[in-house]
Amino acid sequence: MFNNVELNNFGPLESLKWPNLGPINLVIGGNGTGKTFLLKSLYTTVRTLEEHRRGDVQKSASEILADKLFWTFQPEKIGDLVTKSTEHPLSFSCCFDEKKFSYSFGKDTTKQIHVQQNDVPPRKSNSIFLPAKEVLSLHKVILKSREEDKSFGFDDTYLDLARALRRSTTKGNNYKEFSKSRQSLEGMLGGKIDFDSNTGKWTFKKGNQKFPIGVTAEGIKKISILDTLLGNRYLDTSSLIFIDEPESALHPKAISQLLDIVSLLAERGIQFFMASHSYFVVKKLFLIAQEKGVSIPIISENQGEWTTDNLKNGMPENEIINESIQLYKEEVGLALK
Repeated sequence: MFNNVELNNFGPLESLKWPNLGPINLVIGGNGTGKTFLLKSLYTTVRTLEEHRRGDVQKSASEILADKLFWTFQPEKIGDLVTKSTEHPLSFSCCFDEKKFSYSFGKDTTKQIHVQQNDVPPRKSNSIFLPAKEVLSLHKVILKSREEDKSFGFDDTYLDLARALRRSTTKGNNYKEFSKSRQSLEGMLGGKIDFDSNTGKWTFKKGNQKFPIGVTAEGIKKISILDTLLGNRYLDTSSLIFIDEPESALHPKAISQLLDIVSLLAERGIQFFMASHSYFVVKKLFLIAQEKGVSIPIISENQGEWTTDNLKNGMPENEIINESIQLYKEEVGLALK
């Protein structure tokens, strides 16, 4: 897992240090502050480490990283990822399983990136990024757009996810925590999502009825994606899962249930990074940290500055949290009049 990370001049993230990372990590902040940028920077790194020296791939880590950055952020050239207001290079540095990985490049960079240090051994596990938008109804479109047309639009987080979902569900024994999580997920769904490899279509099966994926609720599709990745063994106990806005399309009860499942999977070894601007998400993770006595590192943006805290130590100061508390106080004040 990631132990720490430091970014400088990476798009909207001019300076960010996040030490002492844990099994569950949360990024909070308003729109446009760089939450998704941070998650994608971590995702491109771990996917580079997973693809490097895997199978017959002969590319260097630098070549894989350049390709991953290009297709994940989709700039005109990689150098466009450097913060526009600076003349200094972009730099990324992290410790992964206590081993260092770092790289940097300037604004003129097109394809060549200098990986300064890579002490991380090859990884056999797969990691995944779950975007805020669901992908099941766009599954065929994503694959055609990227694999056949080679066009911009759907970035690598969508392509990697679409490819991972293409795997068939595997029968037989699974990790105990994965089986328990799947039972909980399917209980939330009230049914199952099925993929027909012959037609390339997804359907939602509830009892004896089948519904086209296009008319299925967004929340059901989102939960089904995680269920599918646990069932087809794409994920294992050393995977990393990045979730952009876990609250998207889910009602508060479903958010709470989903985060309970995240907690269970984190206990088994999966590392999670989530970006959110939901008070429900922060509060639920705070309760998990308090009830289980576990560390849940949090990084939050306040007026351009990034500060770190830990939900095990309490609820941090943040505009999102403060506004939610203020609304609650106003509601209580009205009720007492």
